[in-house]
Amino acid sequence: MDIKIVLIGAGSPTFGPPTFIDLNRSEILAGSTITLLDIDENKLQMVYEVVSEDNKKIGNKFIIESTNNREKALKGADFVINSIEHGDRFELRWQDNTIPRKHGTTERMGENGGAGGFFHSARQIPEIIKIAKDVQRICPDAFFINYSNPVSRICLALKRGVPKLKMLGLCHQIGLLTSHHLPVMMNRDLSDMQLITGGLNHFAFLLGLKDLKSAADLMPEFNSKCMEYFKDKWDRFHYANLTFEVYKRFGWFPYVGDNHICEYLQIGSQYTTEQDLTDWITRMEQANKGGTARLTRYHNRLKKGRYPKKGMLMQEPSGERAIPIIEAIINDSNSYEMAVNIPNDRIIENLPQDLVIECSGTVNKNGIHGVKLGNIPKNIAAILRIEASIQDLCVEAILQESKQLAIDCIAIDVNCGSFEIAETIFNEMMEVQKNYLPNFK
Repeated sequence: MDIKIVLIGAGSPTFGPPTFIDLNRSEILAGSTITLLDIDENKLQMVYEVVSEDNKKIGNKFIIESTNNREKALKGADFVINSIEHGDRFELRWQDNTIPRKHGTTERMGENGGAGGFFHSARQIPEIIKIAKDVQRICPDAFFINYSNPVSRICLALKRGVPKLKMLGLCHQIGLLTSHHLPVMMNRDLSDMQLITGGLNHFAFLLGLKDLKSAADLMPEFNSKCMEYFKDKWDRFHYANLTFEVYKRFGWFPYVGDNHICEYLQIGSQYTTEQDLTDWITRMEQANKGGTARLTRYHNRLKKGRYPKKGMLMQEPSGERAIPIIEAIINDSNSYEMAVNIPNDRIIENLPQDLVIECSGTVNKNGIHGVKLGNIPKNIAAILRIEASIQDLCVEAILQESKQLAIDCIAIDVNCGSFEIAETIFNEMMEVQKNYLPNFK
């Protein structure tokens, strides 16, 4: 097939190789050109050489290209998948996590919410806007798929800064519920059920569940089984005290896990601990180092002529949805996706329309179409609107490079609540991350 897919950030061992694993499994995309793009030439070269070797093992199914020139990479692109991190991911993430808390916030994760989430957004959004504007200029018909965090804020900035861009955001958090728990709890194959989700990325809820064969509503059964099922399966990183407190109080299951929803709720710090999230970030950092080490081992074996017959990438699918969505767009298949991040075009009536939401949707040649939810429960809408307002202010502060809006955003966040604390955090973060942040004035 004469399709060109560009992977931006392909030098990352947690993005480039796993995406090629998914491509390996696609028959529809055979013959496509896969262009690997990254500013880190050493990592890009390693991924390119390993991916090229595995491509040989499957009969040169794809045309593999590698470049650090964005103009060249984007020329003729049909799909662009973005997964960049501006600056050293974990060095900066630890600063996002610890500096605000040092000054008195209730920061837990500091990735997508809180003061840390603001500075993560401020590093990412300007860089991804530049990429998106190049996509709009060079390959205006291309679909732009964003994996980079903070997904909601980046996608909202893209909606405002590059409004004609065909864009969607993806996140695998729904897999926490669907990869194992839901089929066992409901005693049904996942393929026999349809989930309906709604909310914001890392702050979303299971709002519907039905049997595809009988069309029966399965939510009453889910609610009757859920607490008993999870009684001996609590996981402090995923489904634990905070998840079940929210579920008990609000009546709808937040499928994203404690380590994410804690960023957006005033009660988050009452049910998760600083140590929980420190251990989680440490685990993610170790996994990232492990992925790099694995890629390096395979690359070294390739250079020494001892590359494994099976290759590095002949594995199970990654669980990410970009490649299946690309297939569905090409085939105009009207396939169903459980959770995508798209503009709120009357999908959820009682949330702001100028918002990017996470919801279920169908995919065809025209892109993603959200499942209309109308008015969601008022209590869920209320807590989502708080975060929606913070995201609105965050994005405007970054697009306008406004110091005052930035401080306002940090101060009103549920993790802060003080202008004095916000100003102190802003000043220190601007000093330690000045090479990666906008010129706030």
